[in-house]
Amino acid sequence: MLSITRWIPTVAPLRLPLRLAGGCLLGLGLGLALCAVQPVRAAHPDGVAPARLIRFAAEDWPPFIGPDLPAGGLSGALLQAVYERLGYQLQIEYFPWKRTMEFGLHNPRYAGFLAVWRTAEREQLCHFSSSIGSTQTVLAYAKSAPVAAAGLAGLKGVRIGTVAGYANGEQFDALRQRGELEVDEGVNDETNLRKLLKRRVGAIVIEKHVLQHLLASRRFSRSEAADIASIDSMFKERSVHICFKRNELGLAQQKAFNEAAREFDLGKIEKAYWKDNAKRVMAP
Repeated sequence: MLSITRWIPTVAPLRLPLRLAGGCLLGLGLGLALCAVQPVRAAHPDGVAPARLIRFAAEDWPPFIGPDLPAGGLSGALLQAVYERLGYQLQIEYFPWKRTMEFGLHNPRYAGFLAVWRTAEREQLCHFSSSIGSTQTVLAYAKSAPVAAAGLAGLKGVRIGTVAGYANGEQFDALRQRGELEVDEGVNDETNLRKLLKRRVGAIVIEKHVLQHLLASRRFSRSEAADIASIDSMFKERSVHICFKRNELGLAQQKAFNEAAREFDLGKIEKAYWKDNAKRVMAP
């Protein structure tokens, strides 16, 4: 069972449709223990011994992860499958991105945080899991105020919205650090999209599925959605991961997760999830 919370740790359980056999692989000597892994003390109704609990911090980042998404999002569905296989109850608590990183790295309540892109800097802070989703970053702009650039270097002079704390690929981040790109940081993707529609920025950097999810939601009108276009050739496809703490316990948790995750075909899970997601988006 996946438990989800926002801001405060009051648990609202959600039963996912992706149910798998609950065999445990902890005989590998990679048992999860201490800190973020705790016994769930409530007795199971059928008298079975209670499962242990593992917690993660996350940003609400639909359609990959979120408390209001079917199966908890693509990445949430994969985590649920893996931790059911390991015999654990999964709990995800949601915060803004910077707080997600802080809690996931330093708060003993959490085993880590997600969903995160790998960078050289983050390799020093995390033991990264295997992939929990594939992403494609795009440059979004308003059709009524188009951006003409063949590559990232051609964006000089364009005010670009990004989310504070996000890694946007080696080339983009290097250009930014050298002062060759003008960046305006926002708290999340929705805020940046509103800035774009109000012409406070000339373009925004955003993940493709996240952009599609936002534009299909009721938070944006059809006319607003129709005015947004994107370029996906400026960024490489990247996978997202769980960041486990970079210590002995985090390494054991990473190894246990990765071992169990090998039993699942992420490509098939992604394909099925995006197919179902498209049907939901197209539904009246």
